[in-house]
Amino acid sequence: MDNFKIKYKTIMDDHFPDEMKITFGSQTLTYRKKTWKIPDPNGELIEKGLRYGENPGQEAAMYELVSGALELGGCRFIEPMNGMVSAFTETEMIQAGKHPGKTNLTDVDNALNILKFMMNKPACAIMKHNNPSGVCVDSSLAAAYHRANMADRIAAFGGAAVLNRPIDKQTAELISGNYLEVVAAPDFEEGAINILKSRKNLRILLIPRMDDLENFCNVRFVDFKSLNDGGIIVQQSPINNVRFPEDLIPARATHNGREYYIERQPTERELDDMIFGWSVEQGVTSNSVIYVKDGCTVGIGTGEQDRVGVAELAVIKAKVKLRDRLCFERYGKPFSEMTDSATREKLDAEVEALKGGLDGAIMVSDAFFPFRDGVDVGISMGVSAIVHPGGSDRDFESIEACNEADPKVSMMFTNQRAFKH
Repeated sequence: MDNFKIKYKTIMDDHFPDEMKITFGSQTLTYRKKTWKIPDPNGELIEKGLRYGENPGQEAAMYELVSGALELGGCRFIEPMNGMVSAFTETEMIQAGKHPGKTNLTDVDNALNILKFMMNKPACAIMKHNNPSGVCVDSSLAAAYHRANMADRIAAFGGAAVLNRPIDKQTAELISGNYLEVVAAPDFEEGAINILKSRKNLRILLIPRMDDLENFCNVRFVDFKSLNDGGIIVQQSPINNVRFPEDLIPARATHNGREYYIERQPTERELDDMIFGWSVEQGVTSNSVIYVKDGCTVGIGTGEQDRVGVAELAVIKAKVKLRDRLCFERYGKPFSEMTDSATREKLDAEVEALKGGLDGAIMVSDAFFPFRDGVDVGISMGVSAIVHPGGSDRDFESIEACNEADPKVSMMFTNQRAFKH
């Protein structure tokens, strides 16, 4: 076991080339491998790239696009030298901790993929294994971080927190009270870095070009998927066309010649949460259903094979996370360490009464509901509105479910899917 633990601390040699070129017909993209000079525990500067890949024992390398402008079928892909995560140098690694692994940087990248739709307000996305554990927008950065963290305090342990405003001392104090692998922000106010450095292995990353992040909303990159047989599938990256409330469509469907319409229109608060939730969905592994409320995630269901199952999973997670949060706030310990049976029973009962915090929340699905059973899960928990792409032959059933609910539930269509695999 000790030998296995050493592997987590070992920086692997990689045998990937310093330069990589990919040719699309007559067009060539050139990539340069990233390495960093970072001190080892003995203070010796070691120049290496990624520590390892998804697991110890997997060689890995990260490349930055440095030249070539690709245009295919009238689509012009992202230009070179626009890197954020792929452009990190030692200068931006304010505290390297140790050489980063693949997951550290893909977590930051996917957080930026979510935050690029939220640049108008202070926001925080905390990532774990390339999925958000908690995302929040609020009037202050400290509040956004705190609520994102408390949305799933359990999963946030060892995660990557990415914030879209300069970190102030108040936010730094909150962050330093938790164990994180990575924190990244566009800047740091005076005194914040010293507070964060109290966590000696925390990777503190500066993303100085985050002000440009919103410009990434409407540009595509080439998305590669390697197959086990050595083959490759290539696709355009998706574009999120649902950015504002006016981009949503009131749910309607036709079945056997009859028109079905949603009877209750969403409130302004619900519309804002729908847009927020749909933005979060861009970074959640499919199949997914999430619940959001007041600009914060409440329950995140990821990567399930069936939609009703992931709707139920998100409910279970919402209850587990709320129970832990209440226990921690009141007694200073996680629910898993609460030994008093009466207190445990009281917390369980309170969470059930609160429906896991889902009463009045928005239910968000990355694809349509093929049956009304998924919608019924959310309605049974008290959601006030639902947003999903629409397009199922049984959309009329989901609309009926919302109209039959007491009180009635609103439903809007995005008219686009948000699969991420």
